Amino acid sequence: MVFRKFIPLNLQEPYNRNLMMNDLLAGFTLFVMLVPQGMAYAMLAGLPPVMGLYASTLPLLIYALFASSRHLSVGPTAITSLLVFSGISAVGQPGTSEYVTLVILLALMVGIFQFLFGVLKLGFIVRFISPSVLGGYTSAAAIIIALSQLKHLLGIDLGNYFQVHLLIHDMVNKIGGIHGVTLLIGGTSIAFLVLLKKVSPRVPAALLLILLSIIIVYSFGLNKEGVKIVGMVPSGFPSLLFPTITLAAVKQIILPALTVALLGFMESLAIGKSIADKEKYKINPNRELKALGLANIFGSFFQILPINGSFSRSAVNHQSGGATQMVSIFTGMLILITLLFFTSYFYYLPNAVLAAIIMVAVYKLIDLKQFKKLIKIKPVDGWSWLVTFLATLFVGIQWGILIGATFSFYQLLSRMFKSSIIEIGYLEMEKTFRDLKRFPEAKTLDDVIFLRIDSSLHFANVFYLEEKIGHLLFQRSKVNLVILDFSGVNDMDTTACKSLEEFKDQLKQQSNIELYFVGMKGSVRDTAYRAGWDKKYKKEIGYVSIEKLLEEMKITFSSNGKGETETPFIYMI
Repeated sequence: MVFRKFIPLNLQEPYNRNLMMNDLLAGFTLFVMLVPQGMAYAMLAGLPPVMGLYASTLPLLIYALFASSRHLSVGPTAITSLLVFSGISAVGQPGTSEYVTLVILLALMVGIFQFLFGVLKLGFIVRFISPSVLGGYTSAAAIIIALSQLKHLLGIDLGNYFQVHLLIHDMVNKIGGIHGVTLLIGGTSIAFLVLLKKVSPRVPAALLLILLSIIIVYSFGLNKEGVKIVGMVPSGFPSLLFPTITLAAVKQIILPALTVALLGFMESLAIGKSIADKEKYKINPNRELKALGLANIFGSFFQILPINGSFSRSAVNHQSGGATQMVSIFTGMLILITLLFFTSYFYYLPNAVLAAIIMVAVYKLIDLKQFKKLIKIKPVDGWSWLVTFLATLFVGIQWGILIGATFSFYQLLSRMFKSSIIEIGYLEMEKTFRDLKRFPEAKTLDDVIFLRIDSSLHFANVFYLEEKIGHLLFQRSKVNLVILDFSGVNDMDTTACKSLEEFKDQLKQQSNIELYFVGMKGSVRDTAYRAGWDKKYKKEIGYVSIEKLLEEMKITFSSNGKGETETPFIYMI
C-alpha cells in the first residue's frame, strides 16, 4: 500500500480481464490516432516527424505510473507544438541540429518547472488564467496553426510568422508559386478526412489516409514531381542522450519553457477534470504536475518535444471504454513496436497529408460560439475572450495569453477596487428593500439615503463608498440620515474601518448628518468592536436590519413615498 501511494498506477480494483480488454482496445484506438498526429505535430514544431513518435513512447509510460487521472492521454499536442515552434524559432533555425538541441532542452526545462510546481503545491496558480482567456487563446492559436500549415498544403515557402496578418500577406505575395500536385494532395486529404468522419466516424481516417498517400506517391513517383515527402525516418528507439545545457541557452528559452509548462498543464487539467467529473472521481492537480514533469524530464533524455494532455485523444480514450492508465502503457508499447519495425514505410509520406491532418484536427478547437455565449451571459468575460483572441492573432501567440491574462486580471482588480454599492428603496407589498434600478417603484425618503453594500470593504475600495455617499448628498440637500446595509459585507480591514470612522465624524461635524451601519455580520462586528466602535458608536452599529432601525426611529413611508419621522433616534442592542 505504501508503494501504491507513491507509484499509483490508477488501476480499478480488482483489475480483471474485461477491464484489460477495454483498455487494450482503447490503447489501440489511441495508437491509430497518435501515429499520424505525433508525426504531424512534430512537423508543426519544426522537428523531424520521428520525434513525435519518440514523444509518444517513454513519456506515456512515465505519466501512467504517477498520474491521478485515469483517462488523460498525453503526448504531442497542437498548441504545445506551436508554442515550441514560436519560442525556439526565435533563437534557432528550424531544421538544424542546434534547433533540435534547444527543443530537447526545452522539454527538460518544462518538466523541471512542472515537477517543481507540483512539489511546491502550486497547482492553484492556473486558476489565475480564466476559462474565457484560455478559450480565446485556443481559438486564435488554432487559426494560426492552420494558416502555418498552408506552406505544406500549397507547396510554397512561407516565412515563420506567428501573426495572422503577416502570414496572410506573405501567402498572397507568393500565391503564384503554388505547386498544383501538392495542392491537389492537400485539398483531397482534407476532403477525405472530413467526409469519412461524417460517413463512418469509427474508421481511423488519418491512418488510412497516410497509408493511401504513401502508396499513391510511391506508385506515381510524385516525389520526383516536386511533392515534398517526409523522407528517411530513423528506426529503433532513440539512444540515451543527456540534453546539452548552457547558461546562454537556458536564458534564451526560460520564458517559452514557463509558458509551455503552465499552458500545457492547464490544457491537461481541464480535460482531465472534465472526464473525472463524469466518472465520479477526483484528480490531484499537484500530482498531475509531478507526473507531467517527470514524463518531460525523463523523455528529454530520449530526444522528445514537450508533451501534455490532449483534448481529442483523451475524449476518444473515454469514449472507447478506457478505464485506467494501462491504456497509455498499451499505446506507448504499440508506438515502440512501430519505431522498431515500421518506420521505413513512412519514407514516401507527403508533408501535405500531415498538414491536412493538423488542419482538420485544430479546426475543432476554434469555438466562436463560446464568445457569443460569454458576451450574452457576462459581457466582461466575453471581452476577455475577444482581447485574448485578437492579441494572439495579431500580436503573437506567446504575447496573446499574457495580454489576455493581464486584461482579465485587470478586470478582476477593477471589481475588487470598486465596491458594489446599491441604492435601495422600500417595496410595501413585499415589505422589503430592493435595488432602485431594478425596482423603480420602490419608495424612498427625502431625508434618508438607503445603501446596500454587496462586497467586502478594504483599503482599495472604501474610498469609492465615500465618494458615492458624497455624490448622493450633493444631489439631495434635505438628507440628515444615511443608512448602510452591511448584510452583504463579509470582511472589513483596518484601513476601511478607520476611513469610515473619520468619514462618519466628518459628516456629523460639518453637515449634522448621521451615518448608521445595520446588519453587520459577526466577523465584521468583531473588527468594529476591536476598533472601539462598540463604545464610540454603540447605537449606530446596534441594529440587525433596516426595518428594526426604522421601527425604533418611528420612520414610516407615506403613500406618496415621502418619509415621516415622528421621534428622534432610539437605539437598541
